[in-house]
Amino acid sequence: MSEIREFSSQLIVSNPNWLVALLGTQDKYVNLIEENFPVIIANRGEVINISGDNENEVEKVRQVLLNLLQLLERSITPRTMDVMTAIKMAQNNTLEFFITLYDEVVGRAADGKAIRVKNFGQLQYVKAVEKHDVVFGIGPAGTGKTFLAVVLAVQALREGTVKKIILTRPAVEAGENLGFLPGDLKEKVDPYLRPIYDALYTIYGTEQTNRLMERGIIEIAPLAYMRGRTLDDAYVILDEAQNTTIAQMKMFLTRLGFGSKMIINGDKTQIDLPTGVKSGLIDAEFKLNKVRRISFVEFDEFDVVRHPVVADIIRAYSK
Repeated sequence: MSEIREFSSQLIVSNPNWLVALLGTQDKYVNLIEENFPVIIANRGEVINISGDNENEVEKVRQVLLNLLQLLERSITPRTMDVMTAIKMAQNNTLEFFITLYDEVVGRAADGKAIRVKNFGQLQYVKAVEKHDVVFGIGPAGTGKTFLAVVLAVQALREGTVKKIILTRPAVEAGENLGFLPGDLKEKVDPYLRPIYDALYTIYGTEQTNRLMERGIIEIAPLAYMRGRTLDDAYVILDEAQNTTIAQMKMFLTRLGFGSKMIINGDKTQIDLPTGVKSGLIDAEFKLNKVRRISFVEFDEFDVVRHPVVADIIRAYSK
């Protein structure tokens, strides 16, 4: 005898051509939703029935499907990423902002495709950067912090609000002792700055990125090379900030000049500093979180935009 489900809700899809796009080929999206919520989804024709033992969970799934329908109404066919984003936002009680994500175009890739925020955490991050000159993005890998920061920097350069982009990170794996490594500066720091290059190549393409670097409009350098400079009219991004010392973080933050913005990204669970050395990121969060002109944006596993299992892995390791 089949289990009786106490609560159910129906959804009518007005356009029959939308059914496969909404439910996924071979019910791919149905399976994804059922894996994340204690519900059963069934459809007969244009009527979708959602049933479960928990009324709140049934309603969350109904709202997920309604939001995905809104994408179809905008001629946007939902992808797995869109469905996962809606699921995560429903679980995190931020689903009301789902459609807003598709209004927030933060830049364009080299192929002309619009780059949009992918979740509520990224939306908060973008809004913080719009309002503040110094923004800290703190959270696990895979939340898009580095990529978004580079996109926003490129957009500012294109709009003429800054004259150059400076991208840096501590080469902690080399102990910042770059003089002891073979090769020129670019060869020395490239292995540590690969994620930044990847973001630039996505937005500008390889050739234009290299041209802008040759002209000094985009500068990529280890943190040690920031010492003694004042950075005016620049968009400055510090990546892997958890691996700065307190002195390095203070040195970096005090480079801020007129007409400039700074974004500092880091993951407090991935500190590679020697034992007994306090992270400059943790210290800065403690000392600066009440400073009015500085914003701190916290990401969590809900904001991970990689394969769904990555969020589960991060959650398991954080326990």
